[in-house]
Amino acid sequence: MDRVAKLASQKAVVIFSKSSCCMSHAIKRLFYEQGVSPAIYELDEESRGKEMEWALVRLGCQPSVPAVFIGGKFVGSANAVMTLHLNGSLKKLLKDAGAIWL
Repeated sequence: MDRVAKLASQKAVVIFSKSSCCMSHAIKRLFYEQGVSPAIYELDEESRGKEMEWALVRLGCQPSVPAVFIGGKFVGSANAVMTLHLNGSLKKLLKDAGAIWL
């Protein structure tokens, strides 16, 4: 849990993902299209990936990936991020976190 919290606070946007997950891919694309350069941790390629995945589940992320943190705060998985995007709230969160300027 400490490792996840530490990694999540190191950049404005952090995504915990799996390289084979199509929803993770879609969320990463969404952020790239917004002009964001997130830190991405592929849990299936990390040496402590399984441990980090369990920490994400304990945080309430179901499914465990993609797990998105903005400004060091857990936002949610694909469903939550897409809801924020569609209702217009995502841009404000990104601006407040310093992930985008405009």
